[in-house]
Amino acid sequence: MTDIAATGPRPDTVADAIATPEKEQPYGALGLKPDEYEKIREILGRRPTSGELAMYSVMWSEHCSYKSSKIYLRQFGKKVNDKMKERLLVGMGENAGVIDIGEGWAVTFKVESHNHPSYIEPFQGAATGVGGIIRDIISMGARPVAVMDQLRFGAIDDPDTARVVHGVVSGISSYANCLGLPNLGGETVFDGVYQANPLVNALGVGVLRHEDLHLANASGAGNKVVLFGARTGGDGIGGASILASDSFSEGGPTKRPAVQVGDPFAEKVLIECCLELFRGELVEGIQDLGAAGISCATSELAANGDGGMFIELDSVLLRDPSLTAEEILMSESQERMMAVVHPSKLDAFLEVTKKWDVETSVLGEVTDTGRLIINWRGEEIVNVDPSTVAVDGPVYERPVAYPSWIDELQASGVRASGLARAISGEQLREQMVAVAASPNQASVDWITNQYDKYVLGNTALSFPDGAGMIRVDEESGLGVAIATDANGRYCQLDPYVGSQLALAEAYRNVAASGAVPTAVTDCLNFGSPENPEVMWQFSRSVEGLSDACLALEVPVTGGNVSLYNQTGDTPIHPTPVVGVLGIIDDVARRVPTGWQDEGEHLYLLGVTRDELDGSAWADAIHSHLGGLPPVADLAAERALAELLHAGTQNGLVSGAVDLSEGGLAQALTDGALRFGVGARVWIDEIMSRDGVDETAALFSESQARVLVSVPHEEEVKFRGLCSGRDFPVLRIGVTDGSGEAAAIEVQDRFTLPLAELRAASQATLPAHFGAVIGEEA
Repeated sequence: MTDIAATGPRPDTVADAIATPEKEQPYGALGLKPDEYEKIREILGRRPTSGELAMYSVMWSEHCSYKSSKIYLRQFGKKVNDKMKERLLVGMGENAGVIDIGEGWAVTFKVESHNHPSYIEPFQGAATGVGGIIRDIISMGARPVAVMDQLRFGAIDDPDTARVVHGVVSGISSYANCLGLPNLGGETVFDGVYQANPLVNALGVGVLRHEDLHLANASGAGNKVVLFGARTGGDGIGGASILASDSFSEGGPTKRPAVQVGDPFAEKVLIECCLELFRGELVEGIQDLGAAGISCATSELAANGDGGMFIELDSVLLRDPSLTAEEILMSESQERMMAVVHPSKLDAFLEVTKKWDVETSVLGEVTDTGRLIINWRGEEIVNVDPSTVAVDGPVYERPVAYPSWIDELQASGVRASGLARAISGEQLREQMVAVAASPNQASVDWITNQYDKYVLGNTALSFPDGAGMIRVDEESGLGVAIATDANGRYCQLDPYVGSQLALAEAYRNVAASGAVPTAVTDCLNFGSPENPEVMWQFSRSVEGLSDACLALEVPVTGGNVSLYNQTGDTPIHPTPVVGVLGIIDDVARRVPTGWQDEGEHLYLLGVTRDELDGSAWADAIHSHLGGLPPVADLAAERALAELLHAGTQNGLVSGAVDLSEGGLAQALTDGALRFGVGARVWIDEIMSRDGVDETAALFSESQARVLVSVPHEEEVKFRGLCSGRDFPVLRIGVTDGSGEAAAIEVQDRFTLPLAELRAASQATLPAHFGAVIGEEA
């Protein structure tokens, strides 16, 4: 069961480290700063061995230790109240957060980044991003049931964008489809600011019974430490410390060996194997091997336990026998898990892994020494307090500076109020088509047609609905909805408000689907923490997001921070991706993003202000970014969500489209194209009541607004519901026309056939990336 490589150089032992204190070590090449290296020497009372240096370098990396963000992230744990804790079974600090959804069921969900690898090797970078998040889900004792993805690419017409898009989308679809997991939704944005630094964030969802919940720690002296799954190879070495925790030079993709290689079929078997091990109560805990590999799994398990750990590194099964001890410790080879097993259950454990044909090796055992000790070829190469590796890493209070450029960006002279507006119905029509066909509002069928949305048979909502939804319990219909959102343009203008708007939009999308928003996960994508202006953006973003979570009473259950997202000295726009999970008592009550029947009434909930700064209209029509983002009215968002829940519970709402990017115009586009049913609308009452012109009425991105379709027979009840809750509402149209006759008519201004609108929306991505899967070229 072992695979001992007897060749290669003699290892650097603890005895060597004591005997040669002045030996020069390549700490800089491993991503450590001089003061961090000196701190390691201080902790150990000697120089580190090369194996210890490898462990500290990956575990103290920005990607693993959150050393620049930790002081800010604590706000998520402090800004909570009792209501936010009611359904929280597992919060921040574990592999994934877990929420009680009722009836004995729980859901675990989390979003993480795999940005830099996805630029170097788009296919494998994206694929292993999916694999990594799914292993986090497995380690909680849950069965994975769905994925989502949040993508940011460079300018759609840049020659390199197609390379990244094709690779990333293929990687996600290949891995998730092979696992048999439906892709419920996500978002795709094209912007030149992400040109050499795409964002590939992946979200995983798992379900479990309360009694199946497991946490990962190495407790109980004498318990065995077992590595199982794929063999350890040379791929992904230093991925966390060298690739994910540094910025790209202008030289382009050069760090190929640091990208992991995924095998979804091995992971599929691993899922079933882990679930059987949990069912048989054969493990004390399971930890996935993702970022930092064995360094991470051993140090985190030991640090979370009540003792120490002894490991024989020779027992690691290798794909490449030439790997050094340091490379084995740092390798991020995929599809591997580490378990803590009671000796009395080891034989039964091995029977299960043998049944699933999963290679397994016993590496060592839990001890009562309080030390993590690793031997290689009979000699001690690591002897550390595991907490100093996994928990007590550096914590930085980086310099923070108000951006020198932001006042000019926000100045009144560069706001969208100064941009030319439509002066005729024909111009409004042209602008509505232009926004709908712009890269960030156009149909993403080219991407989503490559994903399996319905495998497992529990998908209730998916693309192009605003939230994904899955059924958890077949008998009761209990389910969950999830939406993810972010707007880097808003956050560039104001990271505090922009982050709140990301949460508000995801919260609103979940509410519009008929679910009750309940919990949050986030993936915070920013530039270099060594840039004081970036740290100002980050600090304001976390402050805004944590304040908004408290106002909406939805707890952050966990997430990810991704820094060093920039090329050269140019950071990306701050892009905090926020995922909101909501609970629905019966998925039969779900509400789609659009209307299916003619003759229904269209109501606009909420108030429209002249808020076009940072909007899709400003971008698509004027290539403009400046001013201030829309106001975040969290009280209104909460009232709207409660109204929508009451309306959907009573069957008063048949369709609901949130108003966000593109405003009312895009909501009409999405709502009509969803089922091919047109609409006749009038905007004069919006203009009169809210004091806006027709451009703002159609394209403003004022928040806390939803367009709903109401069956004729429910209209009186619906109006009474809105009146009773004193929520602003206007009847602005009726659903009308299907088939070839279907159109959107904005009364007294223009008529736009759905066929023309659909053609414009669907043409954009194929024009740059080729024919849509399943359609004629």
